[in-house]
Amino acid sequence: MKITLKKNLFNKSYLPYLTDYSKRYEIYYGGAGSGKSKYITQKLIFKCLRDKRKVLVLRKVNRTTKNSTFQLLLDTLSDWNIYDKCKVNKTDFSIQLPNGSCFICMGLDDQEKLKSIAGITDAWLEEATEFTQDDFNQVDLRIRERVDNSQIILSFNPVSKANWCYLEFFKPDASLEDFRSGCRIIQTTYKDNRFLPKEYVDSLLLLKDTNPVFYKIYAEGEFGSLDKLVYSNWQSFDFDYKKIKGVNCFGLDFGYTNDPTALISTVVSEEEKRIYIYNEWGGTGYLNDEIADKLIEFGLSKSTIVADSAEQKSIEEIKRKGVRRIIPCTKGPDSILQGIQRVQQYEIIVHPSCVKTIEELQNYAWTKDRATNEYINKPVDKFNHYLDALRYSMQCIDDRPRLQTMDKSILF
Repeated sequence: MKITLKKNLFNKSYLPYLTDYSKRYEIYYGGAGSGKSKYITQKLIFKCLRDKRKVLVLRKVNRTTKNSTFQLLLDTLSDWNIYDKCKVNKTDFSIQLPNGSCFICMGLDDQEKLKSIAGITDAWLEEATEFTQDDFNQVDLRIRERVDNSQIILSFNPVSKANWCYLEFFKPDASLEDFRSGCRIIQTTYKDNRFLPKEYVDSLLLLKDTNPVFYKIYAEGEFGSLDKLVYSNWQSFDFDYKKIKGVNCFGLDFGYTNDPTALISTVVSEEEKRIYIYNEWGGTGYLNDEIADKLIEFGLSKSTIVADSAEQKSIEEIKRKGVRRIIPCTKGPDSILQGIQRVQQYEIIVHPSCVKTIEELQNYAWTKDRATNEYINKPVDKFNHYLDALRYSMQCIDDRPRLQTMDKSILF
């Protein structure tokens, strides 16, 4: 199928590689907002239009496929005015192009899924750091068709040196020299994406002051070593929250026997880029009617309170007790890390009376990989009840373009 595309559809940093298939492995890594995933969809579709191919597009978890890789492919087909000429199956996330080329989008929750797919010519592992070394090896073994220009493409943010991607493609290792000679490694950042909105860039640059490690990873596109503590962007001093101009936000995390119920009250000042935590309440053994009474006592019966969505029954019971605007938080893949990243864009000011929140801030830590002695971007599930409530509370804020809410077709 012949198709004419203008160069201005592509970012200049990627254009030289559009029709270059000389390397079996292409690794695209770097900062958030670099446009790498958008470009990869463009490259793969262009390749499939020129020659009949069968491309396997993978995420580690299947439920993330619909709104990420599959949607990116649909968006690009629409942008190129060929969507209506394709056969799109939104049930099994497959796409057939007019010339018979096809895309199969799926999650690799179970490697056994690969055995039922024959004739794969190319593969793309999006968010490759979520996969394992064995996942990659199994995909590599499946692409043994006798066709020219077969490739495996990986894309990711350089989240940690403890990850298999760093060990496989970047860590100095003489035994991997021959393998790496078959790799093309391309690093890009937000500076390489001319389609990126200014609001997103401004939001990303805020990390330089609030979280230098995240700034190194997501803005500069460099492998980072996380500090032990999740939050370092905080301090504690006395203040009068009634004098602060901003949005009142409330978050609620449920607990009962071992874990405490935790309520956080804040004022979020967009002007100052600060979160003022002025009140906390919680403890173990509270029933839902007692929680509702306490919320009413605090004057929150008509306030929006974002609560843990895992406790839908508790939310409904509290609502029936008179707290009408309590709502469940939105959760999804990587929602914990995304929520942390959002809080990291602000300076946190904690009133000295919020002693439990301060204790959590002093102890909430990243997980340490025993093999590499590096901290990885997975927080330890301790000292996080009031801080989980803090993450939920931020969903009271209108979602303007931010690191975790941007359209994937623009960002990656």
